[in-house]
Amino acid sequence: MTRACLIFVFLAWACGPRAGDMCAQVPAGFESSSDPAGSTGAQVIDGVAARIEDDVITESEVRELSAFQELVDGHPKPRAEVIKELADQWIVRGEANAAKYPRPSKEEVDSAYSQFIGQFPSTQEFTAKCARAGISEAGLRRLIEEQLYLSRFLDYRFRSAAQVDEQQIESYYHDEFTPPLKSRGETVPPLDKVEDTIREVLIQRAINERAAKWLDETRERLELDILLEGNTP
Repeated sequence: MTRACLIFVFLAWACGPRAGDMCAQVPAGFESSSDPAGSTGAQVIDGVAARIEDDVITESEVRELSAFQELVDGHPKPRAEVIKELADQWIVRGEANAAKYPRPSKEEVDSAYSQFIGQFPSTQEFTAKCARAGISEAGLRRLIEEQLYLSRFLDYRFRSAAQVDEQQIESYYHDEFTPPLKSRGETVPPLDKVEDTIREVLIQRAINERAAKWLDETRERLELDILLEGNTP
């Protein structure tokens, strides 16, 4: 993934067209405990990872997003970068709440959760990777719900300004869509068969670029103080 927040990744499949059936059953035995310390019984005292305006980002939020990144990418990002992504989410969440943008329904979250699982080769591998990352079903569902909410709001906010013309579609078709297929010896479908898909890809790209620019500009005006790890409230 790029430096941009994970919510941009969700735009690619939570808001755009979906190719194929990605649904899967929830893996049997995948525990729904949200206790980040596991079953040790030890009490975890949350710490303050950063102060943002008159609010805080907690160490548990950093750990949970890091675990999600490890599940998706195979490794977490540096702590400071995770905190910046949480700050971006804080910005978007504030705008979405102020606009009274609706939260996703339980059915929508369930569907997104199933689609997320479907991106893994098997439910067994998914369960194993969750265990290695240290993320529970409850934590994963909570993160997916939040990512879905934020990505949909960004789509809602920037889609109308993300205009794509025919020249851009043709350029993408010839420069980005066709070469990989030819290199693999696969049949290249005619442009008119994939035009709508390409248009949506380019719209999502434009949304991501506009959202990233807005977040960069907004973040510069915020007071964000990243603290050393191990601080307590």
